[in-house]
Amino acid sequence: MHKLFAGFVVLAVGILGSSAVYSAGLEITLSASAENAGDGTIEYSLINQTGSTVHVLRWQTPIDGITNDLFDVSQNGESVTYVGPLYKRVAPRPEDFVELKPGESLDAKVDLSAWYDMRKGGQYEVRYAREAREVIKEVMAADRGGARAGVEAFDMRRGSTQVYADSSPDVFDDEDSFRSQVGLLAGSNSYVSCSTTRKSQLVTARNSSITYASNSRNYLNAGYTGSRYTWWFGSYNSSRYSTVRTHFNNIYTALSSRAYTFNCSCSDSGTYAYVYPTQPYKVYLCGAFWLAPNTGTDSRAGTLVHETSHFNVVARTGDYGYGQTNAHNLAVSNPAKAITNADNHEYFTENNPARN
Repeated sequence: MHKLFAGFVVLAVGILGSSAVYSAGLEITLSASAENAGDGTIEYSLINQTGSTVHVLRWQTPIDGITNDLFDVSQNGESVTYVGPLYKRVAPRPEDFVELKPGESLDAKVDLSAWYDMRKGGQYEVRYAREAREVIKEVMAADRGGARAGVEAFDMRRGSTQVYADSSPDVFDDEDSFRSQVGLLAGSNSYVSCSTTRKSQLVTARNSSITYASNSRNYLNAGYTGSRYTWWFGSYNSSRYSTVRTHFNNIYTALSSRAYTFNCSCSDSGTYAYVYPTQPYKVYLCGAFWLAPNTGTDSRAGTLVHETSHFNVVARTGDYGYGQTNAHNLAVSNPAKAITNADNHEYFTENNPARN
């Protein structure tokens, strides 16, 4: 995403529902919903207090619902598991941004208990888990007074609120139940709403994804640290390298030996696929997937590696940047985050253009 802003912009984040307002800035507030007390609902607001129109990437906010892990939810210092969907999307298009004029705001109510495992109930702390560079597209062609650097450096996660949720029955799929079932039909494919042609394409794509994962696993198990690794995961660090190696060993095991269910009912042209990280190994394929090549950049095979990496039992990756440019920039600026980003795993395994 290109980031160009008119004028100097500072972001302000609401703390516990109040506003720590900075002049001529964007303000984010989170607060527990007074109308929905006890059900884990918060109110989110992004207010444009600048003198310029800004453009906000819709899917990095909850205005259209939750399609990404947008919040850090914790209880007594321990993170709460995200159980909502994780999407592989096409690079942001103009229609994926919402225009926010000076004085306007984006507002949404979010029932966190529908997307985070808050079943045991109690008090939870909530923070917005996105950086400015992931949310805002600036509108000016020149960078005046370091505005771009100021916007990108600001931590939008400074805001937090407390919310209470009542305890609720066990409504989420249990990962342990999948662990006990996967051996029954090891390596098999089952389908929902998939035509004969698409079933055939998925068999080919999965076989190619196994080849990709095997090649990646072998590269990492051999200890290679060439430009292929550093381009997508950043400078070498033994701990980070070990993490990526474990990820690809797990990805290979999943793709080569686990029972997958492919659901072809999604038709969104801006989405390749999505999964629920606590529900291995169910993959929902969307419109962009069928237009992609079987192998190569943003391929069907690479998409299956991407989606498999999201499962908590595999690699627990998130979506912090889409596309090769954003993935590489993440590797340069924040290697620790790059090794948790699904697209970085996909582009490493697709290795196109090839690096050593």
